[in-house]
Amino acid sequence: MINLLAEIEQTAIKAGQAILEIYQSADFGIEIKSDDSPLTKADLAAHEIIVADLQKITPDVPVLSEESTKTPYSTRKQWNKYWLVDPLDGTKEFIKRNGEFTVNIALIEKGLPILSVIYVPVKDITYSAAKGYGAFKKEDGNRFQIYTKKPARKKPIVVGSRSHISQDVVDYLEKLGEHKLISMGSSLKFCLVAEGKADLYPRLGLTREWDTAAAQCIVEQAGGRVVTLDNQTLLYNTKDNLLNPYFIVYGDENNEWLNL
Repeated sequence: MINLLAEIEQTAIKAGQAILEIYQSADFGIEIKSDDSPLTKADLAAHEIIVADLQKITPDVPVLSEESTKTPYSTRKQWNKYWLVDPLDGTKEFIKRNGEFTVNIALIEKGLPILSVIYVPVKDITYSAAKGYGAFKKEDGNRFQIYTKKPARKKPIVVGSRSHISQDVVDYLEKLGEHKLISMGSSLKFCLVAEGKADLYPRLGLTREWDTAAAQCIVEQAGGRVVTLDNQTLLYNTKDNLLNPYFIVYGDENNEWLNL
């Protein structure tokens, strides 16, 4: 498992470097997809690198990427294990040039993420996790294990989407009471919870499965949880569409997050 994780880290970094080349150019090649979300040359370049590498590393494991989602559920539901990839998570942040975008790669087994890597190209930071091994962060050449914050702060630090905050989240935060809100793009919101820099991430809005899988693995292996509003672990590949239900990410379950 650890050897596989190391290979996936190298793939994510390679994809991130390709993204950076385009990020530093004048032409992103922006298109608008059928769901009104943006697509750039960087999304496609990272997708091609990741899929090619995964097919070499694990030729018998299928790959589902945001940029290749036409596999019907009749086929997908036969998969016991597969790769779930968001080649460029935070495309809107990429276009805004604020650096808050990531490469997300997760291995799903029986509906749960069991291994994952998140790479932050602009900062050259890698988050990684594997079931039973823990969650890790690599920064400035140093790798160290990360853990969620327990107990939670009395004045909780909450992370929210920079581009997609919903009225439901606004209402939730009013019920929460005194707190500090940090707005951020992409899967970095999960990572802040995983490394104990935030307590809570309520996502009461639209996401898709490739947005969350890699980050969920990192949060869970760091000691936190990613649950639906009925306190069930967020699952993958259980239905025809790839939309997630509303969910909440937290580090310390000895609280009233869900009761709100």
